Amino acid sequence: MKKVLITGILGQDGANMAEYLLDNVALYPEGLEVYGMMRRTSNVNKSNIKAFENDPYFNLVYGDLTDGVSLDKLVKEIRPDYFINFGANSFVGCSWDMPLQVFDTNTLGVIRCLEALRKFKPDCRFYSAGSSEEFGDVDYSPQDIKHPIKARSPYGAAKAAARHIVKVYRESYDLYAVHSILFNHEGTRRGEEFVTRKITKKVAEIKHALDNNLSFKPLELGNVNSRRDWSDSKDFMRGVWLMLNQDKPKDYVLSSNETHSVKDFVSKAFAAASVPGLWSGEGTAEKFRLFQGNNVLAEINKKFYRPAEVDILHGDSTPIREELGWEPDISFDKLVESMVENDLAILNRDLL
Repeated sequence: MKKVLITGILGQDGANMAEYLLDNVALYPEGLEVYGMMRRTSNVNKSNIKAFENDPYFNLVYGDLTDGVSLDKLVKEIRPDYFINFGANSFVGCSWDMPLQVFDTNTLGVIRCLEALRKFKPDCRFYSAGSSEEFGDVDYSPQDIKHPIKARSPYGAAKAAARHIVKVYRESYDLYAVHSILFNHEGTRRGEEFVTRKITKKVAEIKHALDNNLSFKPLELGNVNSRRDWSDSKDFMRGVWLMLNQDKPKDYVLSSNETHSVKDFVSKAFAAASVPGLWSGEGTAEKFRLFQGNNVLAEINKKFYRPAEVDILHGDSTPIREELGWEPDISFDKLVESMVENDLAILNRDLL
């Protein structure tokens, strides 16, 4: 029986990873059991795991990346063959407000995972989720795994430190440990604080208001000209599993290899809801208006600008495509459409 321990199970990536493995249990004749780690909290949101929470091959366990004792206990009891770390404080914007907590979870948390494996299950294969935010103020585009670390946020710096410590443990203790660079990836399980989900949720609300002649407040955004390399999180899960099943550990970039601006995302999201509009104006006065009519659908609010902006992140995932045969199945347009459709469905359900 192969055992997989996944941290951050209630988040987008943890849930998608678990679902991917559970959907493919039949491919493992020796058996596959998935353990999803969550923190003890008084306000638990299990919406992301609702689809598989009662699967016979899934187990929900308690642990915390800031508590090494709990991680030691889990590794000793489960004795996992794979340890996939998607647990993190993953909202870049708030990392300036709580930099110590971000480092404690995103960097020291990785060390605690590695220490637990070193002491109690050194043959376990470990995955650490990195971020394109490690590249920050980029030197060249597209960015590959060799791009220098130039983080511009506490979040990016914490992920960069985690990348270094994974390398140290891999070389010092001969652990199978990889830290891959994940460019922006979204989906229907994305948290509402992230800009993509913020956009699609607001699009659904505005669509409902327009259809019912109701008043609404426009979507407010920061730097709409920043460009990102967006993929669907579900595509990345296949790539992560491929990395964990190579003969030798090697870090890779996962990306779509194309970029789109926040403005592009907004335009496509409203179009997916059959609310066409146009951008007009300059700088902070730029607005997205209804194509026929003067309704302002989206506008700029300076409070959403970050202390240090990253203008473009553009990945080069050629190595994993050529060496491991991975490639994304879901296009940018399909990603946006699926997120809008999901938020429209949620809104309609909540209004019943």
